[in-house]
Amino acid sequence: MLPWIELDRAKVPGGGEFVLRQRGTEFTIFAGTIGLMGSRMSGSEEALASLAAERLAGRTRQRWLIGGLGMGFTLRAALKVAPPDTELVVVELVPGVIKWARGVLAEIHGDSLDDPRVQLREGDVGSAMSGDTQKFDAILLDVDNGPEGLSRPANDRLYSHGGIAAAKAALRPGGVVAVWSVAPDAKFTTRLQQSGMAVEELRVRAGTTGRGARHVIWMATNRTPAARQAFGSSRRN
Repeated sequence: MLPWIELDRAKVPGGGEFVLRQRGTEFTIFAGTIGLMGSRMSGSEEALASLAAERLAGRTRQRWLIGGLGMGFTLRAALKVAPPDTELVVVELVPGVIKWARGVLAEIHGDSLDDPRVQLREGDVGSAMSGDTQKFDAILLDVDNGPEGLSRPANDRLYSHGGIAAAKAALRPGGVVAVWSVAPDAKFTTRLQQSGMAVEELRVRAGTTGRGARHVIWMATNRTPAARQAFGSSRRN
């Protein structure tokens, strides 16, 4: 088997660092010894977008917020499945990930970042949820390996009661929050249900051909309008 070759490192604001490695034609971004995302398996990341699009069918002039650029699989899927008048706001915390997208991983990203429907912002997705003056039809979160702050401790608040409330408040009526995870998390499911949104917990294959491990995607639909709440007020189960 070919060895992994380290290509670059990127500091995570308020956390550790990401390491980009290559093995043959495969690329993987690691947080320590944990592989966060790889170029070989993209099925569940793409499902994050397709499942949201299914639940928003018939809407026009949609706005989507994608938390985490990664290797761009969710963004490219969104460009395919969202209506052509959809505005896609992509928020990436780690400057190095954006640099890789324009550099060593440019072939994987293709021309997605140059699409006129896409706004790429460097920053915290939680701040984007609470600070954007316009609401979203979809909020797609794939910033950790699940509903806990793996890439940095501050991400814990995204999955807390306060973080979920902030996401709900940033949605238009009938909008959806989609959260990707490598594995189930019963406590997070409970917190979503306690928010008053309609919650689905779905199992999705990691591979694009129905193979690979089963990952989890939560789809939470905002059934009623909600007043915007402060992102910082959170409590944990």
